[in-house]
Amino acid sequence: MRTRLLLPLLLLSGCALEPGESFAVLEPTVRADYTPVASRDAGNGFQRLASDFQVRLDGAALGVTHIDLVGGATGGGPTTFDPANPPPRYSNCHNGHCHRDDGALVDYEDIQAELDGGGGASESTVASLHVDADLDLLVEQTLTPECEPSCELPRTNVSRYQWDVSSVRLEGAVRDGRATPRFTGERPFRLTLTTEGTGEAGRPVLELRGTVAIPADREHKPRVKLALSLALSPTLFDALDWAATTPGPDGVVDLDAPEHATFRTALLESLSELEPQAEVRRENR
Repeated sequence: MRTRLLLPLLLLSGCALEPGESFAVLEPTVRADYTPVASRDAGNGFQRLASDFQVRLDGAALGVTHIDLVGGATGGGPTTFDPANPPPRYSNCHNGHCHRDDGALVDYEDIQAELDGGGGASESTVASLHVDADLDLLVEQTLTPECEPSCELPRTNVSRYQWDVSSVRLEGAVRDGRATPRFTGERPFRLTLTTEGTGEAGRPVLELRGTVAIPADREHKPRVKLALSLALSPTLFDALDWAATTPGPDGVVDLDAPEHATFRTALLESLSELEPQAEVRRENR
């Protein structure tokens, strides 16, 4: 009688107990958007900046090759690192690192290793999401990337992710909103940054990092709907000195030109501060 009662339960739970089966299955989506701010509206598509310049984007895209999901063995340490609540001696955590009391910049994974006692299994890439596309920031689109080697995860705990951005393309116009303008009229501008070469020379234009908690085990629902997103806004341009730019013979400010190297560096620094977000929903199969 007892065997007859247990048999249906074993059949129902067999899906979760079969040897070699994945501990979680990813269903990832990726999107990136540039969103104007209503309170900054200056008319005709322009957005007011903190510098009193006004910028309008007519074209904007990020080329994303892949997004790496990084994790390690579950149950490896007594504490999980939280950038919003760093451990003693650390503060100001952002963009993948924290400031230590002695002035050093320490990566999130190194802090986690310290919390784990400096030993145990190291973190590694659990899956790479192959985006391989230019994400148009001005058009609403959501991509469904493939996973390599698989969207089926082994027993692990995904704790962070990294976007590899291979290109940045911007075009638009800038004008000065002050009563006494630093330059007159509208200045069209363009920027095209792309990864070139291979090896060290072929490093991404940007590496954007974020944190997430996705345990792959028998205690959590196995179906993982992972929505990764990147939000850009006019604040991206607040600290840039547009008066230092010079139009070319065609009247367009070519931000790829050598004379705009300082401006380009400042823009890339602003972009590097962006942190992609992750929304996780878990369901049964």
